[in-house]
Amino acid sequence: MNKKNISRKNQSRRKFLKNTAAVTAAASTLPLFNINHAWSQDVTFDGQPFDAGGATLKLGEWGGFWEEYMRGAFIDEFEKTYNCTVSYDGAWPWFPKYIANGPQNPAFDICNWNIPEMVKTQKSGDYFMTPDDIADAIPNGKNIWPFAKATGVGLTWAFGQYAHVYRTDLTDPNPTTFESFWEDRFAGMRGTYITSNTLQMVFFICACAQFGKDEYDLKAGFQAMKDAMPAKISDFTGNMQTLVERGEVHIGVQWEGEIYLQMDKGIPVAPIVWQHRKPILTQTHTVSKYADPMQKKLALAYVNAKLDPKFMNGAGETFYLRPTIKNAELPELLTSKGVTNDAGALDDLFTPDWNWYLDNEDDIVETCNEIFAS
Repeated sequence: MNKKNISRKNQSRRKFLKNTAAVTAAASTLPLFNINHAWSQDVTFDGQPFDAGGATLKLGEWGGFWEEYMRGAFIDEFEKTYNCTVSYDGAWPWFPKYIANGPQNPAFDICNWNIPEMVKTQKSGDYFMTPDDIADAIPNGKNIWPFAKATGVGLTWAFGQYAHVYRTDLTDPNPTTFESFWEDRFAGMRGTYITSNTLQMVFFICACAQFGKDEYDLKAGFQAMKDAMPAKISDFTGNMQTLVERGEVHIGVQWEGEIYLQMDKGIPVAPIVWQHRKPILTQTHTVSKYADPMQKKLALAYVNAKLDPKFMNGAGETFYLRPTIKNAELPELLTSKGVTNDAGALDDLFTPDWNWYLDNEDDIVETCNEIFAS
C-alpha cells in the first residue's frame, strides 16, 4: 500500500476520532446538580426477587434461535418473577444505537455482544459499569473465574475456545495444528469469515502471532491471509457449518461448540483447538453505568441469573458453551469431549488487545478485503 495513502488515511481517521471525541465530551458535560441524580446512587442485587413495578428492561442480545431459547429458558420466568417487561432488541449492531443516545441516556440497560464492539463503545464515552463493579454487585459474582473480567468492559458468563474444524473423511492424514490451515492440499477448500465477523478478527491476530514476531505484526498477518487464498469466505458460523457439511470446506475457522454440535449430529468432523494462542469466543454482558436505578438493578439480576449453575448447564447442553463460574456442573455433551471446568483448563487463555486492533482496523479491513477479493 502506498505510504502517502496510508498517511492521508491515518490523518483522516485521527481527525474523525478527534471530532467524535469533542462531540462526545460536549454531550457528556453535566451541570453540578447531576451529582444528586438517581445515577449517583449505588445499586446492588442481593439475589432476592423484587417487584419492579412493571418497569421495562432494555436488552440488546442476539436474535433468531438464540432469542427463542433465552425467552423460553428464563426471560419469560424472569418477567413474572420481577414484575417487569424485557424489551428485547436482537438487531445487531448496537454500537450506533449507544452512540446516538450517549452515555447518560443509554440505548440499552444491558447488552450481550462482541468484545470489539463493546470496547469501541467504551472508547467513545463513559458507558458501562466495570467488570469488578458488576461482579461485586451480585451474589454469583463471587463464583466466577478471574478471566471472566478480562475484557475490562463487560462480564463474561460463557465462552468456547477457537478451533479449526476439519472433515475427518476428506482429509488424509488429518490436520493437527493451527498451521495446517495453510497446507497446499487445502487450496480452495479453506474457510474463514468476512472482516466484520469477530472470528476473522481473532484469526487474523493469531496469524500475526503465529507467523510474525508477535500479534501486532501486521505484515505477517497480511501475508498469511494472502497465502490462505483461494478460500471460502463466510459471514457467520452457521454458514460455515453448512459449507463443511456439504464438503465445500475441508478445513475452516470455527469455535469448538459448533464443531461439537456437528459431531453429535453425526457429521464426520473434528476440532483442532488453537494452542499457540488460546483465544476464546465469549458471551459477555455490559451493564450501562447511567441506567436508572430500577433498570440497573434488573440488569444486575439478569446477569446473576445467567451465572446460575442450573442455567449454565442448560446453555451448555443447547449451545455447547462453557461456564465462567467455578461451581457449574458441565453437561455430558461437553465432558464427553474432554472439556473440564477447572482452573487448569483455563491456563493461558488469550484475550486480544482490542484497543490495538481498533486503532488499526481501517487498514486491516481494507487490506484483507482486497486480499479476499483478489
